[in-house]
Amino acid sequence: MTALAAHDLSGLRILVTGGAGFIGSHLVDTLLARGVSEVRVLDNFKNGTHHNLAAAQLDPRFSLIVGDIRDGNTREHALRNIDVVFHLACLGVRHSLHDPLENHQVNALGSLLMLGSARAAEVRRFVYVSTSEVFGTAQYAPMDERHPTWPETVYGGSKLAGEAYTRAYFRTYGMDTVVVRPFNTYGPRSHFEGDSGEVLPRTIVRLLAGERPVIFGDGKQTRDFMHVYDTSAALALLADTSGLAGETLNLGSGTEVSMNDLCEAVAVAVGRPDLVPVHDIARPGDVRRLLGDPTHTASLTGFAPTVEFADGVADLVEWFKKMATENPDRVNRIEDRNWVAMEAV
Repeated sequence: MTALAAHDLSGLRILVTGGAGFIGSHLVDTLLARGVSEVRVLDNFKNGTHHNLAAAQLDPRFSLIVGDIRDGNTREHALRNIDVVFHLACLGVRHSLHDPLENHQVNALGSLLMLGSARAAEVRRFVYVSTSEVFGTAQYAPMDERHPTWPETVYGGSKLAGEAYTRAYFRTYGMDTVVVRPFNTYGPRSHFEGDSGEVLPRTIVRLLAGERPVIFGDGKQTRDFMHVYDTSAALALLADTSGLAGETLNLGSGTEVSMNDLCEAVAVAVGRPDLVPVHDIARPGDVRRLLGDPTHTASLTGFAPTVEFADGVADLVEWFKKMATENPDRVNRIEDRNWVAMEAV
């Protein structure tokens, strides 16, 4: 399975915050493949891993800064001589349920600090990578960019704050900023463990171990899934596509999948349709329905996803099979109710 056809980005020097994470590391690989002069990653490795950057670290155009976006000296160092910033560094939705203050500090305050430092460094463009979680549950579908934003969690609220700051920097200072809202990204390097664990990789890991998958609630809640190869290709387009300053863009497939259907698709791909799901309590702050309208993004960038969900699931199953030797005890590292993992601290 391969990404979209190459889009030449030669000459650009790009910073990716959170570049050791799932989406960020794929974006790094895509940018290097598109011919950029330099890709610099800023990451504190709270969620990201060095393994995610294994291929990138072999490229002389790649450099890594280990640090926190909330530290001024670190930001100044990371932004030196940078043309474009992709700001992905954040803490996730389940993390916000057990540590809302830190979630706010990294996601909202951290984004404001990055904007200020990027403006001082005179970057050409600042791409803020938000999330569909800012919408909350769909009030109508498909959800376009003007759909009301009623986030269910502090994570969604903190990411919405980052959006507002990013748009304010465009309106107040004339800074070239773009807000992009990926819906549910999946693919190789996706998280199955801890409070970053997502439903699709967790389901695959369980089924490969011969265990029944877990569905929270009735399983009728839906998501709009896009493969990370498509997500990273779409993000790379935002580095230099003209006419995007001040824009807010959805990044979804335009197709919704219920949790019940997801478990069935994975069971078929794994070859264990006999392992039917176990239903647990509904998760707090769980969005009921997400379905993005991709037409505005397509009209401005020409982007269209290429990976069908069934193909992407089969590809991810094979990836997890290959990774089994590196994580022999991975099923034991799944935290089912990962939103309460830190409650006792």
